[in-house]
Amino acid sequence: MSENRIDRFIEAMVRKGAENLLFDTGTPVRIRVRGEERVILDKEVRTEQIWKLLQPIGAAPGGADSRFRYESPSGPMQVMVRVNGHQLSAVITPASQANAEPAPPPDPMEVLGNAPPEVAVPSAPEPPPEPEPERESAPAPVEVVEGEPAINRILRQLVAEKGSDLHLTAAHRPMYRKDGEIKLLPGWDEIPSEQIDRWMSEVAHEQATEKFRADNDADFAHEIPNVSRFRMNWFRDRHGVGAVMRTIPSKVLTADQLGLPPVIRQFCDLPKGLVVVTGPTGSGKSTTLAAMIDLINKSRTDHIITIEDPVEFVHKPIKCLVNQREVHTHTKSFSAALRAALREDPDIVLVGEMRDLETVHIAIETAETGHLVFGTLHTNTAASTVDRIIDQFPTDHQAQIRVMLSESLKGVVAQTLCRKQGGGRVACLEILVVNSAVSNLIREGKTFQIPSIMQTAKGQGMQTQNDHMLQLVKEGRVSPEEAYKKAVDQQSVKQVLERAGYTLPAA
Repeated sequence: MSENRIDRFIEAMVRKGAENLLFDTGTPVRIRVRGEERVILDKEVRTEQIWKLLQPIGAAPGGADSRFRYESPSGPMQVMVRVNGHQLSAVITPASQANAEPAPPPDPMEVLGNAPPEVAVPSAPEPPPEPEPERESAPAPVEVVEGEPAINRILRQLVAEKGSDLHLTAAHRPMYRKDGEIKLLPGWDEIPSEQIDRWMSEVAHEQATEKFRADNDADFAHEIPNVSRFRMNWFRDRHGVGAVMRTIPSKVLTADQLGLPPVIRQFCDLPKGLVVVTGPTGSGKSTTLAAMIDLINKSRTDHIITIEDPVEFVHKPIKCLVNQREVHTHTKSFSAALRAALREDPDIVLVGEMRDLETVHIAIETAETGHLVFGTLHTNTAASTVDRIIDQFPTDHQAQIRVMLSESLKGVVAQTLCRKQGGGRVACLEILVVNSAVSNLIREGKTFQIPSIMQTAKGQGMQTQNDHMLQLVKEGRVSPEEAYKKAVDQQSVKQVLERAGYTLPAA
């Protein structure tokens, strides 16, 4: 059995006779021995570091709570993972202790939730009751158009309800996301797997259908003229066939409508370099990038190439020539399309996802050769974005990549969506402008000092997440509780809010 990096922690837990191994975002790695916690790695761990340890042993990469068994060299282990916004917690317990009778150790989910010992946590809590049908709001009026695909009716209702995502699960009632919360879609009964499959088959293109039949998941785009475009994900799970559809407005929101700060508009005027927009899934990265491309399209006379999976926002040529390519439909992969783009005379290249080492490497090279490149990553902060890019490369190449990145990276926008008071959502932005000081830190491997530079260079347009959170709270757009809940560093945001005179409820 090949050893995973996490096995060394597990070995230390077993050697010391501990009941649990504990990982939490922003805290040192600990073990629990006879009910007391002891630190075994006196260094705060980041969410992405925990994921790197957990994914090779079976944790789901999608960022969901999970429970699974792992056969480690030190023996079988029970692993519990809990996700709360940007915070990640994991508890690893020897399977022999997890199954011991008659006195099992504390329930790992209780440990994850930090429940006080005096509170009795039932071993098998009952699931929350289904919402009462009579309490549902009446469905929004939906236009029924003869001859169009059957799925369009429920998609039209999603738009009428002002939802962002529609979730179809076999043998379940449809649910949708509005202002960040999942709700039942009014007026629908349970939808069988076969019906979901027919609906998706009717609107999927041939390549997506073939991919779904072969791999059990596929992505494609679907549009209802004059209503909206939708990013469609078609998958199979233990219930049968399911789907998730995200609303993509037919009209691109402009930089003015989104209220993008001047420094982000300045990124759109750059002649060359790499600009990365980051954040978790569903944080509005595509919307921000679409507004930036729209601004370029209206103000410059250049050639824009976008590489997406699938094509989301459609950009019609205004002052620029725009070519939009869809992965698996117009090209094999992001890296193949990006490599080909160098021979297609581009000025600006948008890479929908820099998801693998080859794509990242070509994106940096493209930026170095005199092109302006926009890309996305799933990171939470500006500093961690720089680390994520560099960490993807082999150790013996990282020094070279640091030099290349220090010269090509021009800015990072890390964003997260917060629930807006009065309805809707607003983006909290952390903005890093790569000036000479930041460039030197990247080159010298001192990225941990980047947040300090951001604090002292606000005049250049830089801002930390904490600063923007406080600003949103002061403007009355976001509640202090929501700011605390969505913050990457919750303890730091709590201190900032309390110094400004805001009181958070006791945990």
